[in-house]
Amino acid sequence: MKTLVLYYSTYGHIETLATAIAEGVKQVEGAEVVIKRVPELMPKEVAKQAGAKLDQDAPIATVDELPEYDAIIIGTPTRYGRMASQMANFLDQTGGLWFQNALVGKVGSVFTSTASQHGGQETTLVSTIVNLMHLGMTIVGTPYTEKRLTNIDEVMGGTPYGSSTIAGGDGSRQPSDDEIEIAKSQGRHVAQVAMAIKKGTA
Repeated sequence: MKTLVLYYSTYGHIETLATAIAEGVKQVEGAEVVIKRVPELMPKEVAKQAGAKLDQDAPIATVDELPEYDAIIIGTPTRYGRMASQMANFLDQTGGLWFQNALVGKVGSVFTSTASQHGGQETTLVSTIVNLMHLGMTIVGTPYTEKRLTNIDEVMGGTPYGSSTIAGGDGSRQPSDDEIEIAKSQGRHVAQVAMAIKKGTA
């Protein structure tokens, strides 16, 4: 069972969650995971001036490779309550796969990052899920068996629609230990569901 963690990360927060999600996938016996990212649309000089993290290890994904995976977990920061244009641009190129029903029945899941607690985490996650449903994917979230979702002792991310983090207005806040663990839980749960579907036991 092969999983793709596909992400776009401007400042590294989504990249960190992607790594945690991949760790969760690896905890499931027989599950393989690949981390890739979508292309940056900003010119390099503009990205540098914006303080973007350009030295990310993950290779660039192609649309044509998506059918190779049993599960695809998509990570994108929030832009005005929706996915970043870099991820939208990539998903907009999947029309051929949609026409061929190439992703129907694959497992899909999402994760995000926002500057503030109420900066659009849930709207970004749910609106990204809509794209995956149009492609015929089976949506898997982060169930409340992950007890950290009910933690109210601190301001933090984490939703039943997918894992998340809060970056702060200046991007200085990094994913907390609880947010990392929720991301691992999501990766593990997605892999378990995808494995069950592949084996025909779901």
